[in-house]
Amino acid sequence: MQKDGFTSKIGFVLAAAGSAVGLGNIWRFPYLAAKHGGGIFLLTYLVLLLTFGYSLLIAENCIGRMTKRGPIGAYRKLCRGKRGFLGSVRIGGWINAFVPLVIVPYYCVIGGWVTKYVFAIGGNPIAFFAKDAVAIRADGSQASASAAYFADFISSTWEPLLYFLLFMTILVAVVAFGVEKGVERFNKILMPILFIMIIGICIYCMFLPNAQEGFRYYLMPDLSKFSYMTVVAAMGQLFFSLSIAMGIMITYGSYMRKQDDLVSSVNQVEFFDTSVAFLAGMMIIPAVVAFGGKQAAESAGVGLVFITMPQVFASFSGGQIVGIAFFILVLFAAATSAISLLETNVQTISQELLVSRRRSIVICVVEILAIGVITILGYSVLKHVHPLAFIAKYRSMDILDTLDFLSNSVLMPIAAIFTSILVVAVVGLEKISREIKQNTRWVREYSFQLCMCVVVIPCLLVVLLHATGLLN
Repeated sequence: MQKDGFTSKIGFVLAAAGSAVGLGNIWRFPYLAAKHGGGIFLLTYLVLLLTFGYSLLIAENCIGRMTKRGPIGAYRKLCRGKRGFLGSVRIGGWINAFVPLVIVPYYCVIGGWVTKYVFAIGGNPIAFFAKDAVAIRADGSQASASAAYFADFISSTWEPLLYFLLFMTILVAVVAFGVEKGVERFNKILMPILFIMIIGICIYCMFLPNAQEGFRYYLMPDLSKFSYMTVVAAMGQLFFSLSIAMGIMITYGSYMRKQDDLVSSVNQVEFFDTSVAFLAGMMIIPAVVAFGGKQAAESAGVGLVFITMPQVFASFSGGQIVGIAFFILVLFAAATSAISLLETNVQTISQELLVSRRRSIVICVVEILAIGVITILGYSVLKHVHPLAFIAKYRSMDILDTLDFLSNSVLMPIAAIFTSILVVAVVGLEKISREIKQNTRWVREYSFQLCMCVVVIPCLLVVLLHATGLLN
């Protein structure tokens, strides 16, 4: 089926960067950095980004531009005529296409939480979220006001559902306009605003009392905090940060024009993504350390944005205004990533089922509603449901955590392994290199080939072994 594409190189760069710059950067990266040693995590992440991450990022965009297909069609086209093991590699296209189908529903749930907090911070007295403010939860238990507010919100049914539907509607509206008028235009507007906001909040955080200790923790590597888990966490983060192993970059690559410089485009996406992740850490970690010391940063975990940051804003002058700006920033980042996930699903369904874009969107909406509602209920009427209860290590996982674990720790590494095999054994590194450098000079060609042959698959196997519990 004929599909539209990006009208310019900057359109591709901002859309791909918008996909990469999401909750993974603003929410996930800072709490992982805080948990895994600050500076040593940052250093490990940067090394893996320039090797492991870059190799998969440029390979996926190349596959998309080479075939002009989504993940399933791209794998099918490149594996055509292959028999035996090489022919079976085409299943990797289905895995790449399945990942965003799993992610979009629970991503919309979290996007709904962020939408709620834009109004929550603006509507409540900022002192309500202070560290020493205590509240009684709906179940009668006592907790900090910030923790109680979040727990009561997600454990209710109708309010999370309302904000989930609001966030999903925004995504569907943008994608319904198509690639050029919807996805490209949306990212051209939001990405510059996002950068301005994150730099502004970083400057604010730099002048907070005791922020210097937070900057040292974040920027100075402490080798004593390094472990294999630092590597595992950094690699897992790269999947979300770069939007690799989920079909997005193959899809966006298929929208690229042949005359566009693939090398410089990918380099710019890599730079945008790294800058936002780095600045997100600069924005959040020093503020949390200034608020409660290094221990507060290391123990914050996934509640960093929804529990700890509101307490941080309540502790400093001008906190309510900055808090509103912060959650608007997180909302923008969530929306740009979720749109890329939805666009990938729409394009794949449209190509594989040979249906119109409109019908493909309807199918996606039904799938998001079905899984999203079940995910929301996982904090209320389905809170006793633990899908992986038969595995001791994951017995207590709720529905959202299960979806996140299966997509990030299982499906994405498997999808990336198939992409590596496709590039190295099915297509061949020489053919991939010719496609990439057909209209440009490629300085990192040999490091790319070395990484694809030696680095990528061993790193992915480490992630899988950890996920299965064989490596602890």
